[in-house]
Amino acid sequence: PFGYWKTHSTTDPWWFHIGSFVIFYISYTSDHLFQSGSPFFFLITRHGGESVAEVLRAHGIKYVFTLVGGHISPILVACEKVGIRVVDTRHEATAVFAADAVARLSGSVGVAAVTAGPGLTNAVTAVKNAQMAESPLLLIGGAAGTILQGRGALQDIDHMSLFKPLCKFCASIRTIREIVPTVRNALAIAQSGTPGPVFIEFPLDTLYPFHLVSKEFIPKSPPKGLMGNLINHMLNLYAGAWEPRDVSPLPVHIPLATDDQVQKCIELVSRAKKPVILLGSQAVLAPTPAEEIRKALEGLGIPCFLGGMSRGILGKDSPIQIRQNRRDALKEADLVLLAGTVCDFRLGYGRVLSRHSKIIAVNRDKSQLLKNSDLFWKPTIAVQGDVGSLLVQLSKGLKGYHCPQEWPQSLKAQDATKEAANRAKAEEKTEQHLNPLKVLYRVDELMAEDAVIVVDGGDFVGSAAYILRPRGPLHWLDPGAFGTLGVGGGFALGAKLCRPDSEVWIIYGDGSSGYSIAEFDTFTRHKTPIIAVVGNDAGWTQISREQVPMLGSNVACGLAFTDYHTVADGYGGKGYLMGREDEEKMSDIIRKAQKETREGKATLLNVLIGKTNFREGSVSV
Repeated sequence: PFGYWKTHSTTDPWWFHIGSFVIFYISYTSDHLFQSGSPFFFLITRHGGESVAEVLRAHGIKYVFTLVGGHISPILVACEKVGIRVVDTRHEATAVFAADAVARLSGSVGVAAVTAGPGLTNAVTAVKNAQMAESPLLLIGGAAGTILQGRGALQDIDHMSLFKPLCKFCASIRTIREIVPTVRNALAIAQSGTPGPVFIEFPLDTLYPFHLVSKEFIPKSPPKGLMGNLINHMLNLYAGAWEPRDVSPLPVHIPLATDDQVQKCIELVSRAKKPVILLGSQAVLAPTPAEEIRKALEGLGIPCFLGGMSRGILGKDSPIQIRQNRRDALKEADLVLLAGTVCDFRLGYGRVLSRHSKIIAVNRDKSQLLKNSDLFWKPTIAVQGDVGSLLVQLSKGLKGYHCPQEWPQSLKAQDATKEAANRAKAEEKTEQHLNPLKVLYRVDELMAEDAVIVVDGGDFVGSAAYILRPRGPLHWLDPGAFGTLGVGGGFALGAKLCRPDSEVWIIYGDGSSGYSIAEFDTFTRHKTPIIAVVGNDAGWTQISREQVPMLGSNVACGLAFTDYHTVADGYGGKGYLMGREDEEKMSDIIRKAQKETREGKATLLNVLIGKTNFREGSVSV
């Protein structure tokens, strides 16, 4: 201990190390030291999980989502003790998706904790989805003890190589004194710049109490010469562990447009006769409140196309929101403001933009800001900065300006024509079962004004994107650019916790429902009643729509008209089956499901739907 004290830089006094050695020795030889009546009980039963919980609480974290495992138990127990709600799910991916939803809806960091090895590998897809959706998320992972890593311990794999490509920051805790500064730093990084996921690995021996770790990791009869090394390792692990540390949030850096850039944007917009704004998910990132952004957009009066999380920012029926014929509008526009929208596959890699248009591109991420600008488009001005704050500055700088009314009115007229055609198609009879468009229009009519819509699927969800109208800002959740199936259960869980008094709807394809329908058990246990609508056409229709005509086979695309409503019943929810014979009672059944949900029961509508040509020509790759 004397040698250790002299060679390690720590603020702990010499007597700490002597005392630690004594306690270590006694704990190693006695089972009575740590009974509740012992004077050493409080000191040695403290553990690293308490430090994690302390930092999370100081940052206002309300929920930790998890699938429990022994590697992370101290964190979960400590979080519960300090008042953080621990919500356990039936799959690790769901835990991460739920944390993602909380991050999007609350403007803070979502937190998920999963166990080592397969627990973390099960979370990889959800973390990649958060990265591409730019969601600030902290993933906490368990790991084998520091002294056993690389020696064949249970579920011991190289987690860091998995998550370094996916996360803005990765760290593996090696001593307990590192926990507080590392977690604080990770939470700040998750929110700074372009938000995204961060990962911290916690080996077992950095989380459990001293006496348990010493019993578990120090053999009774160590090889000659090993005991001293083991003692030094243990002393280093716990040195300075419980010193007071600052747990408050670190500053968050958000890139902002310069005054010169704002002025150039003001000049370009003021000269435009046919401007268009394409809003992406970055438009609703913290810190600018969504309501301020809405007022800024309405003040400008420029027609807007909304994508991703920006859907709903203008409410259900706005005179400046255009929902149809985007490609045609972009051909006519003399100015396009890419407000967080990226020129990837969703914009034809930039090919849909006219070479005659002035283009203002705004994005926090430089690589996304200039995506494919070397091929099909060139920005007139590119601003690496926050979208929401720039829109507010534009509105203030253009006080008195209003887009020429005939332009949004003409686009709205085209919208109305397309909407009428869609409604007419919804009244057509399908060969069997219900017309999916008619179902979606009925859901839209009956959905509450505070409803949050979660979409998880392919063909049915693609139709829903044209028909369902989010009621307000942050009332729409989709996976984002990664196009991940399986987000439904987790997104809905996170949304219901953030908005307990709101209706939360999952719009499922029948294929995608299989990923998270087991979370009806979670909805029941955690009293988070949601409504799910499964568009059941017995197939992976988005794929078969192209595969069959192109390749002549429906192989691997067929499913069955499965009784998903019965599955919901089995997990403690309430399921309803709806087919063609129920067409006249459709509204009554939906209202009944809404009533059940208000009374605390998660419900599922298994809607048998037929085929339409509404989405012919849509692509799946």
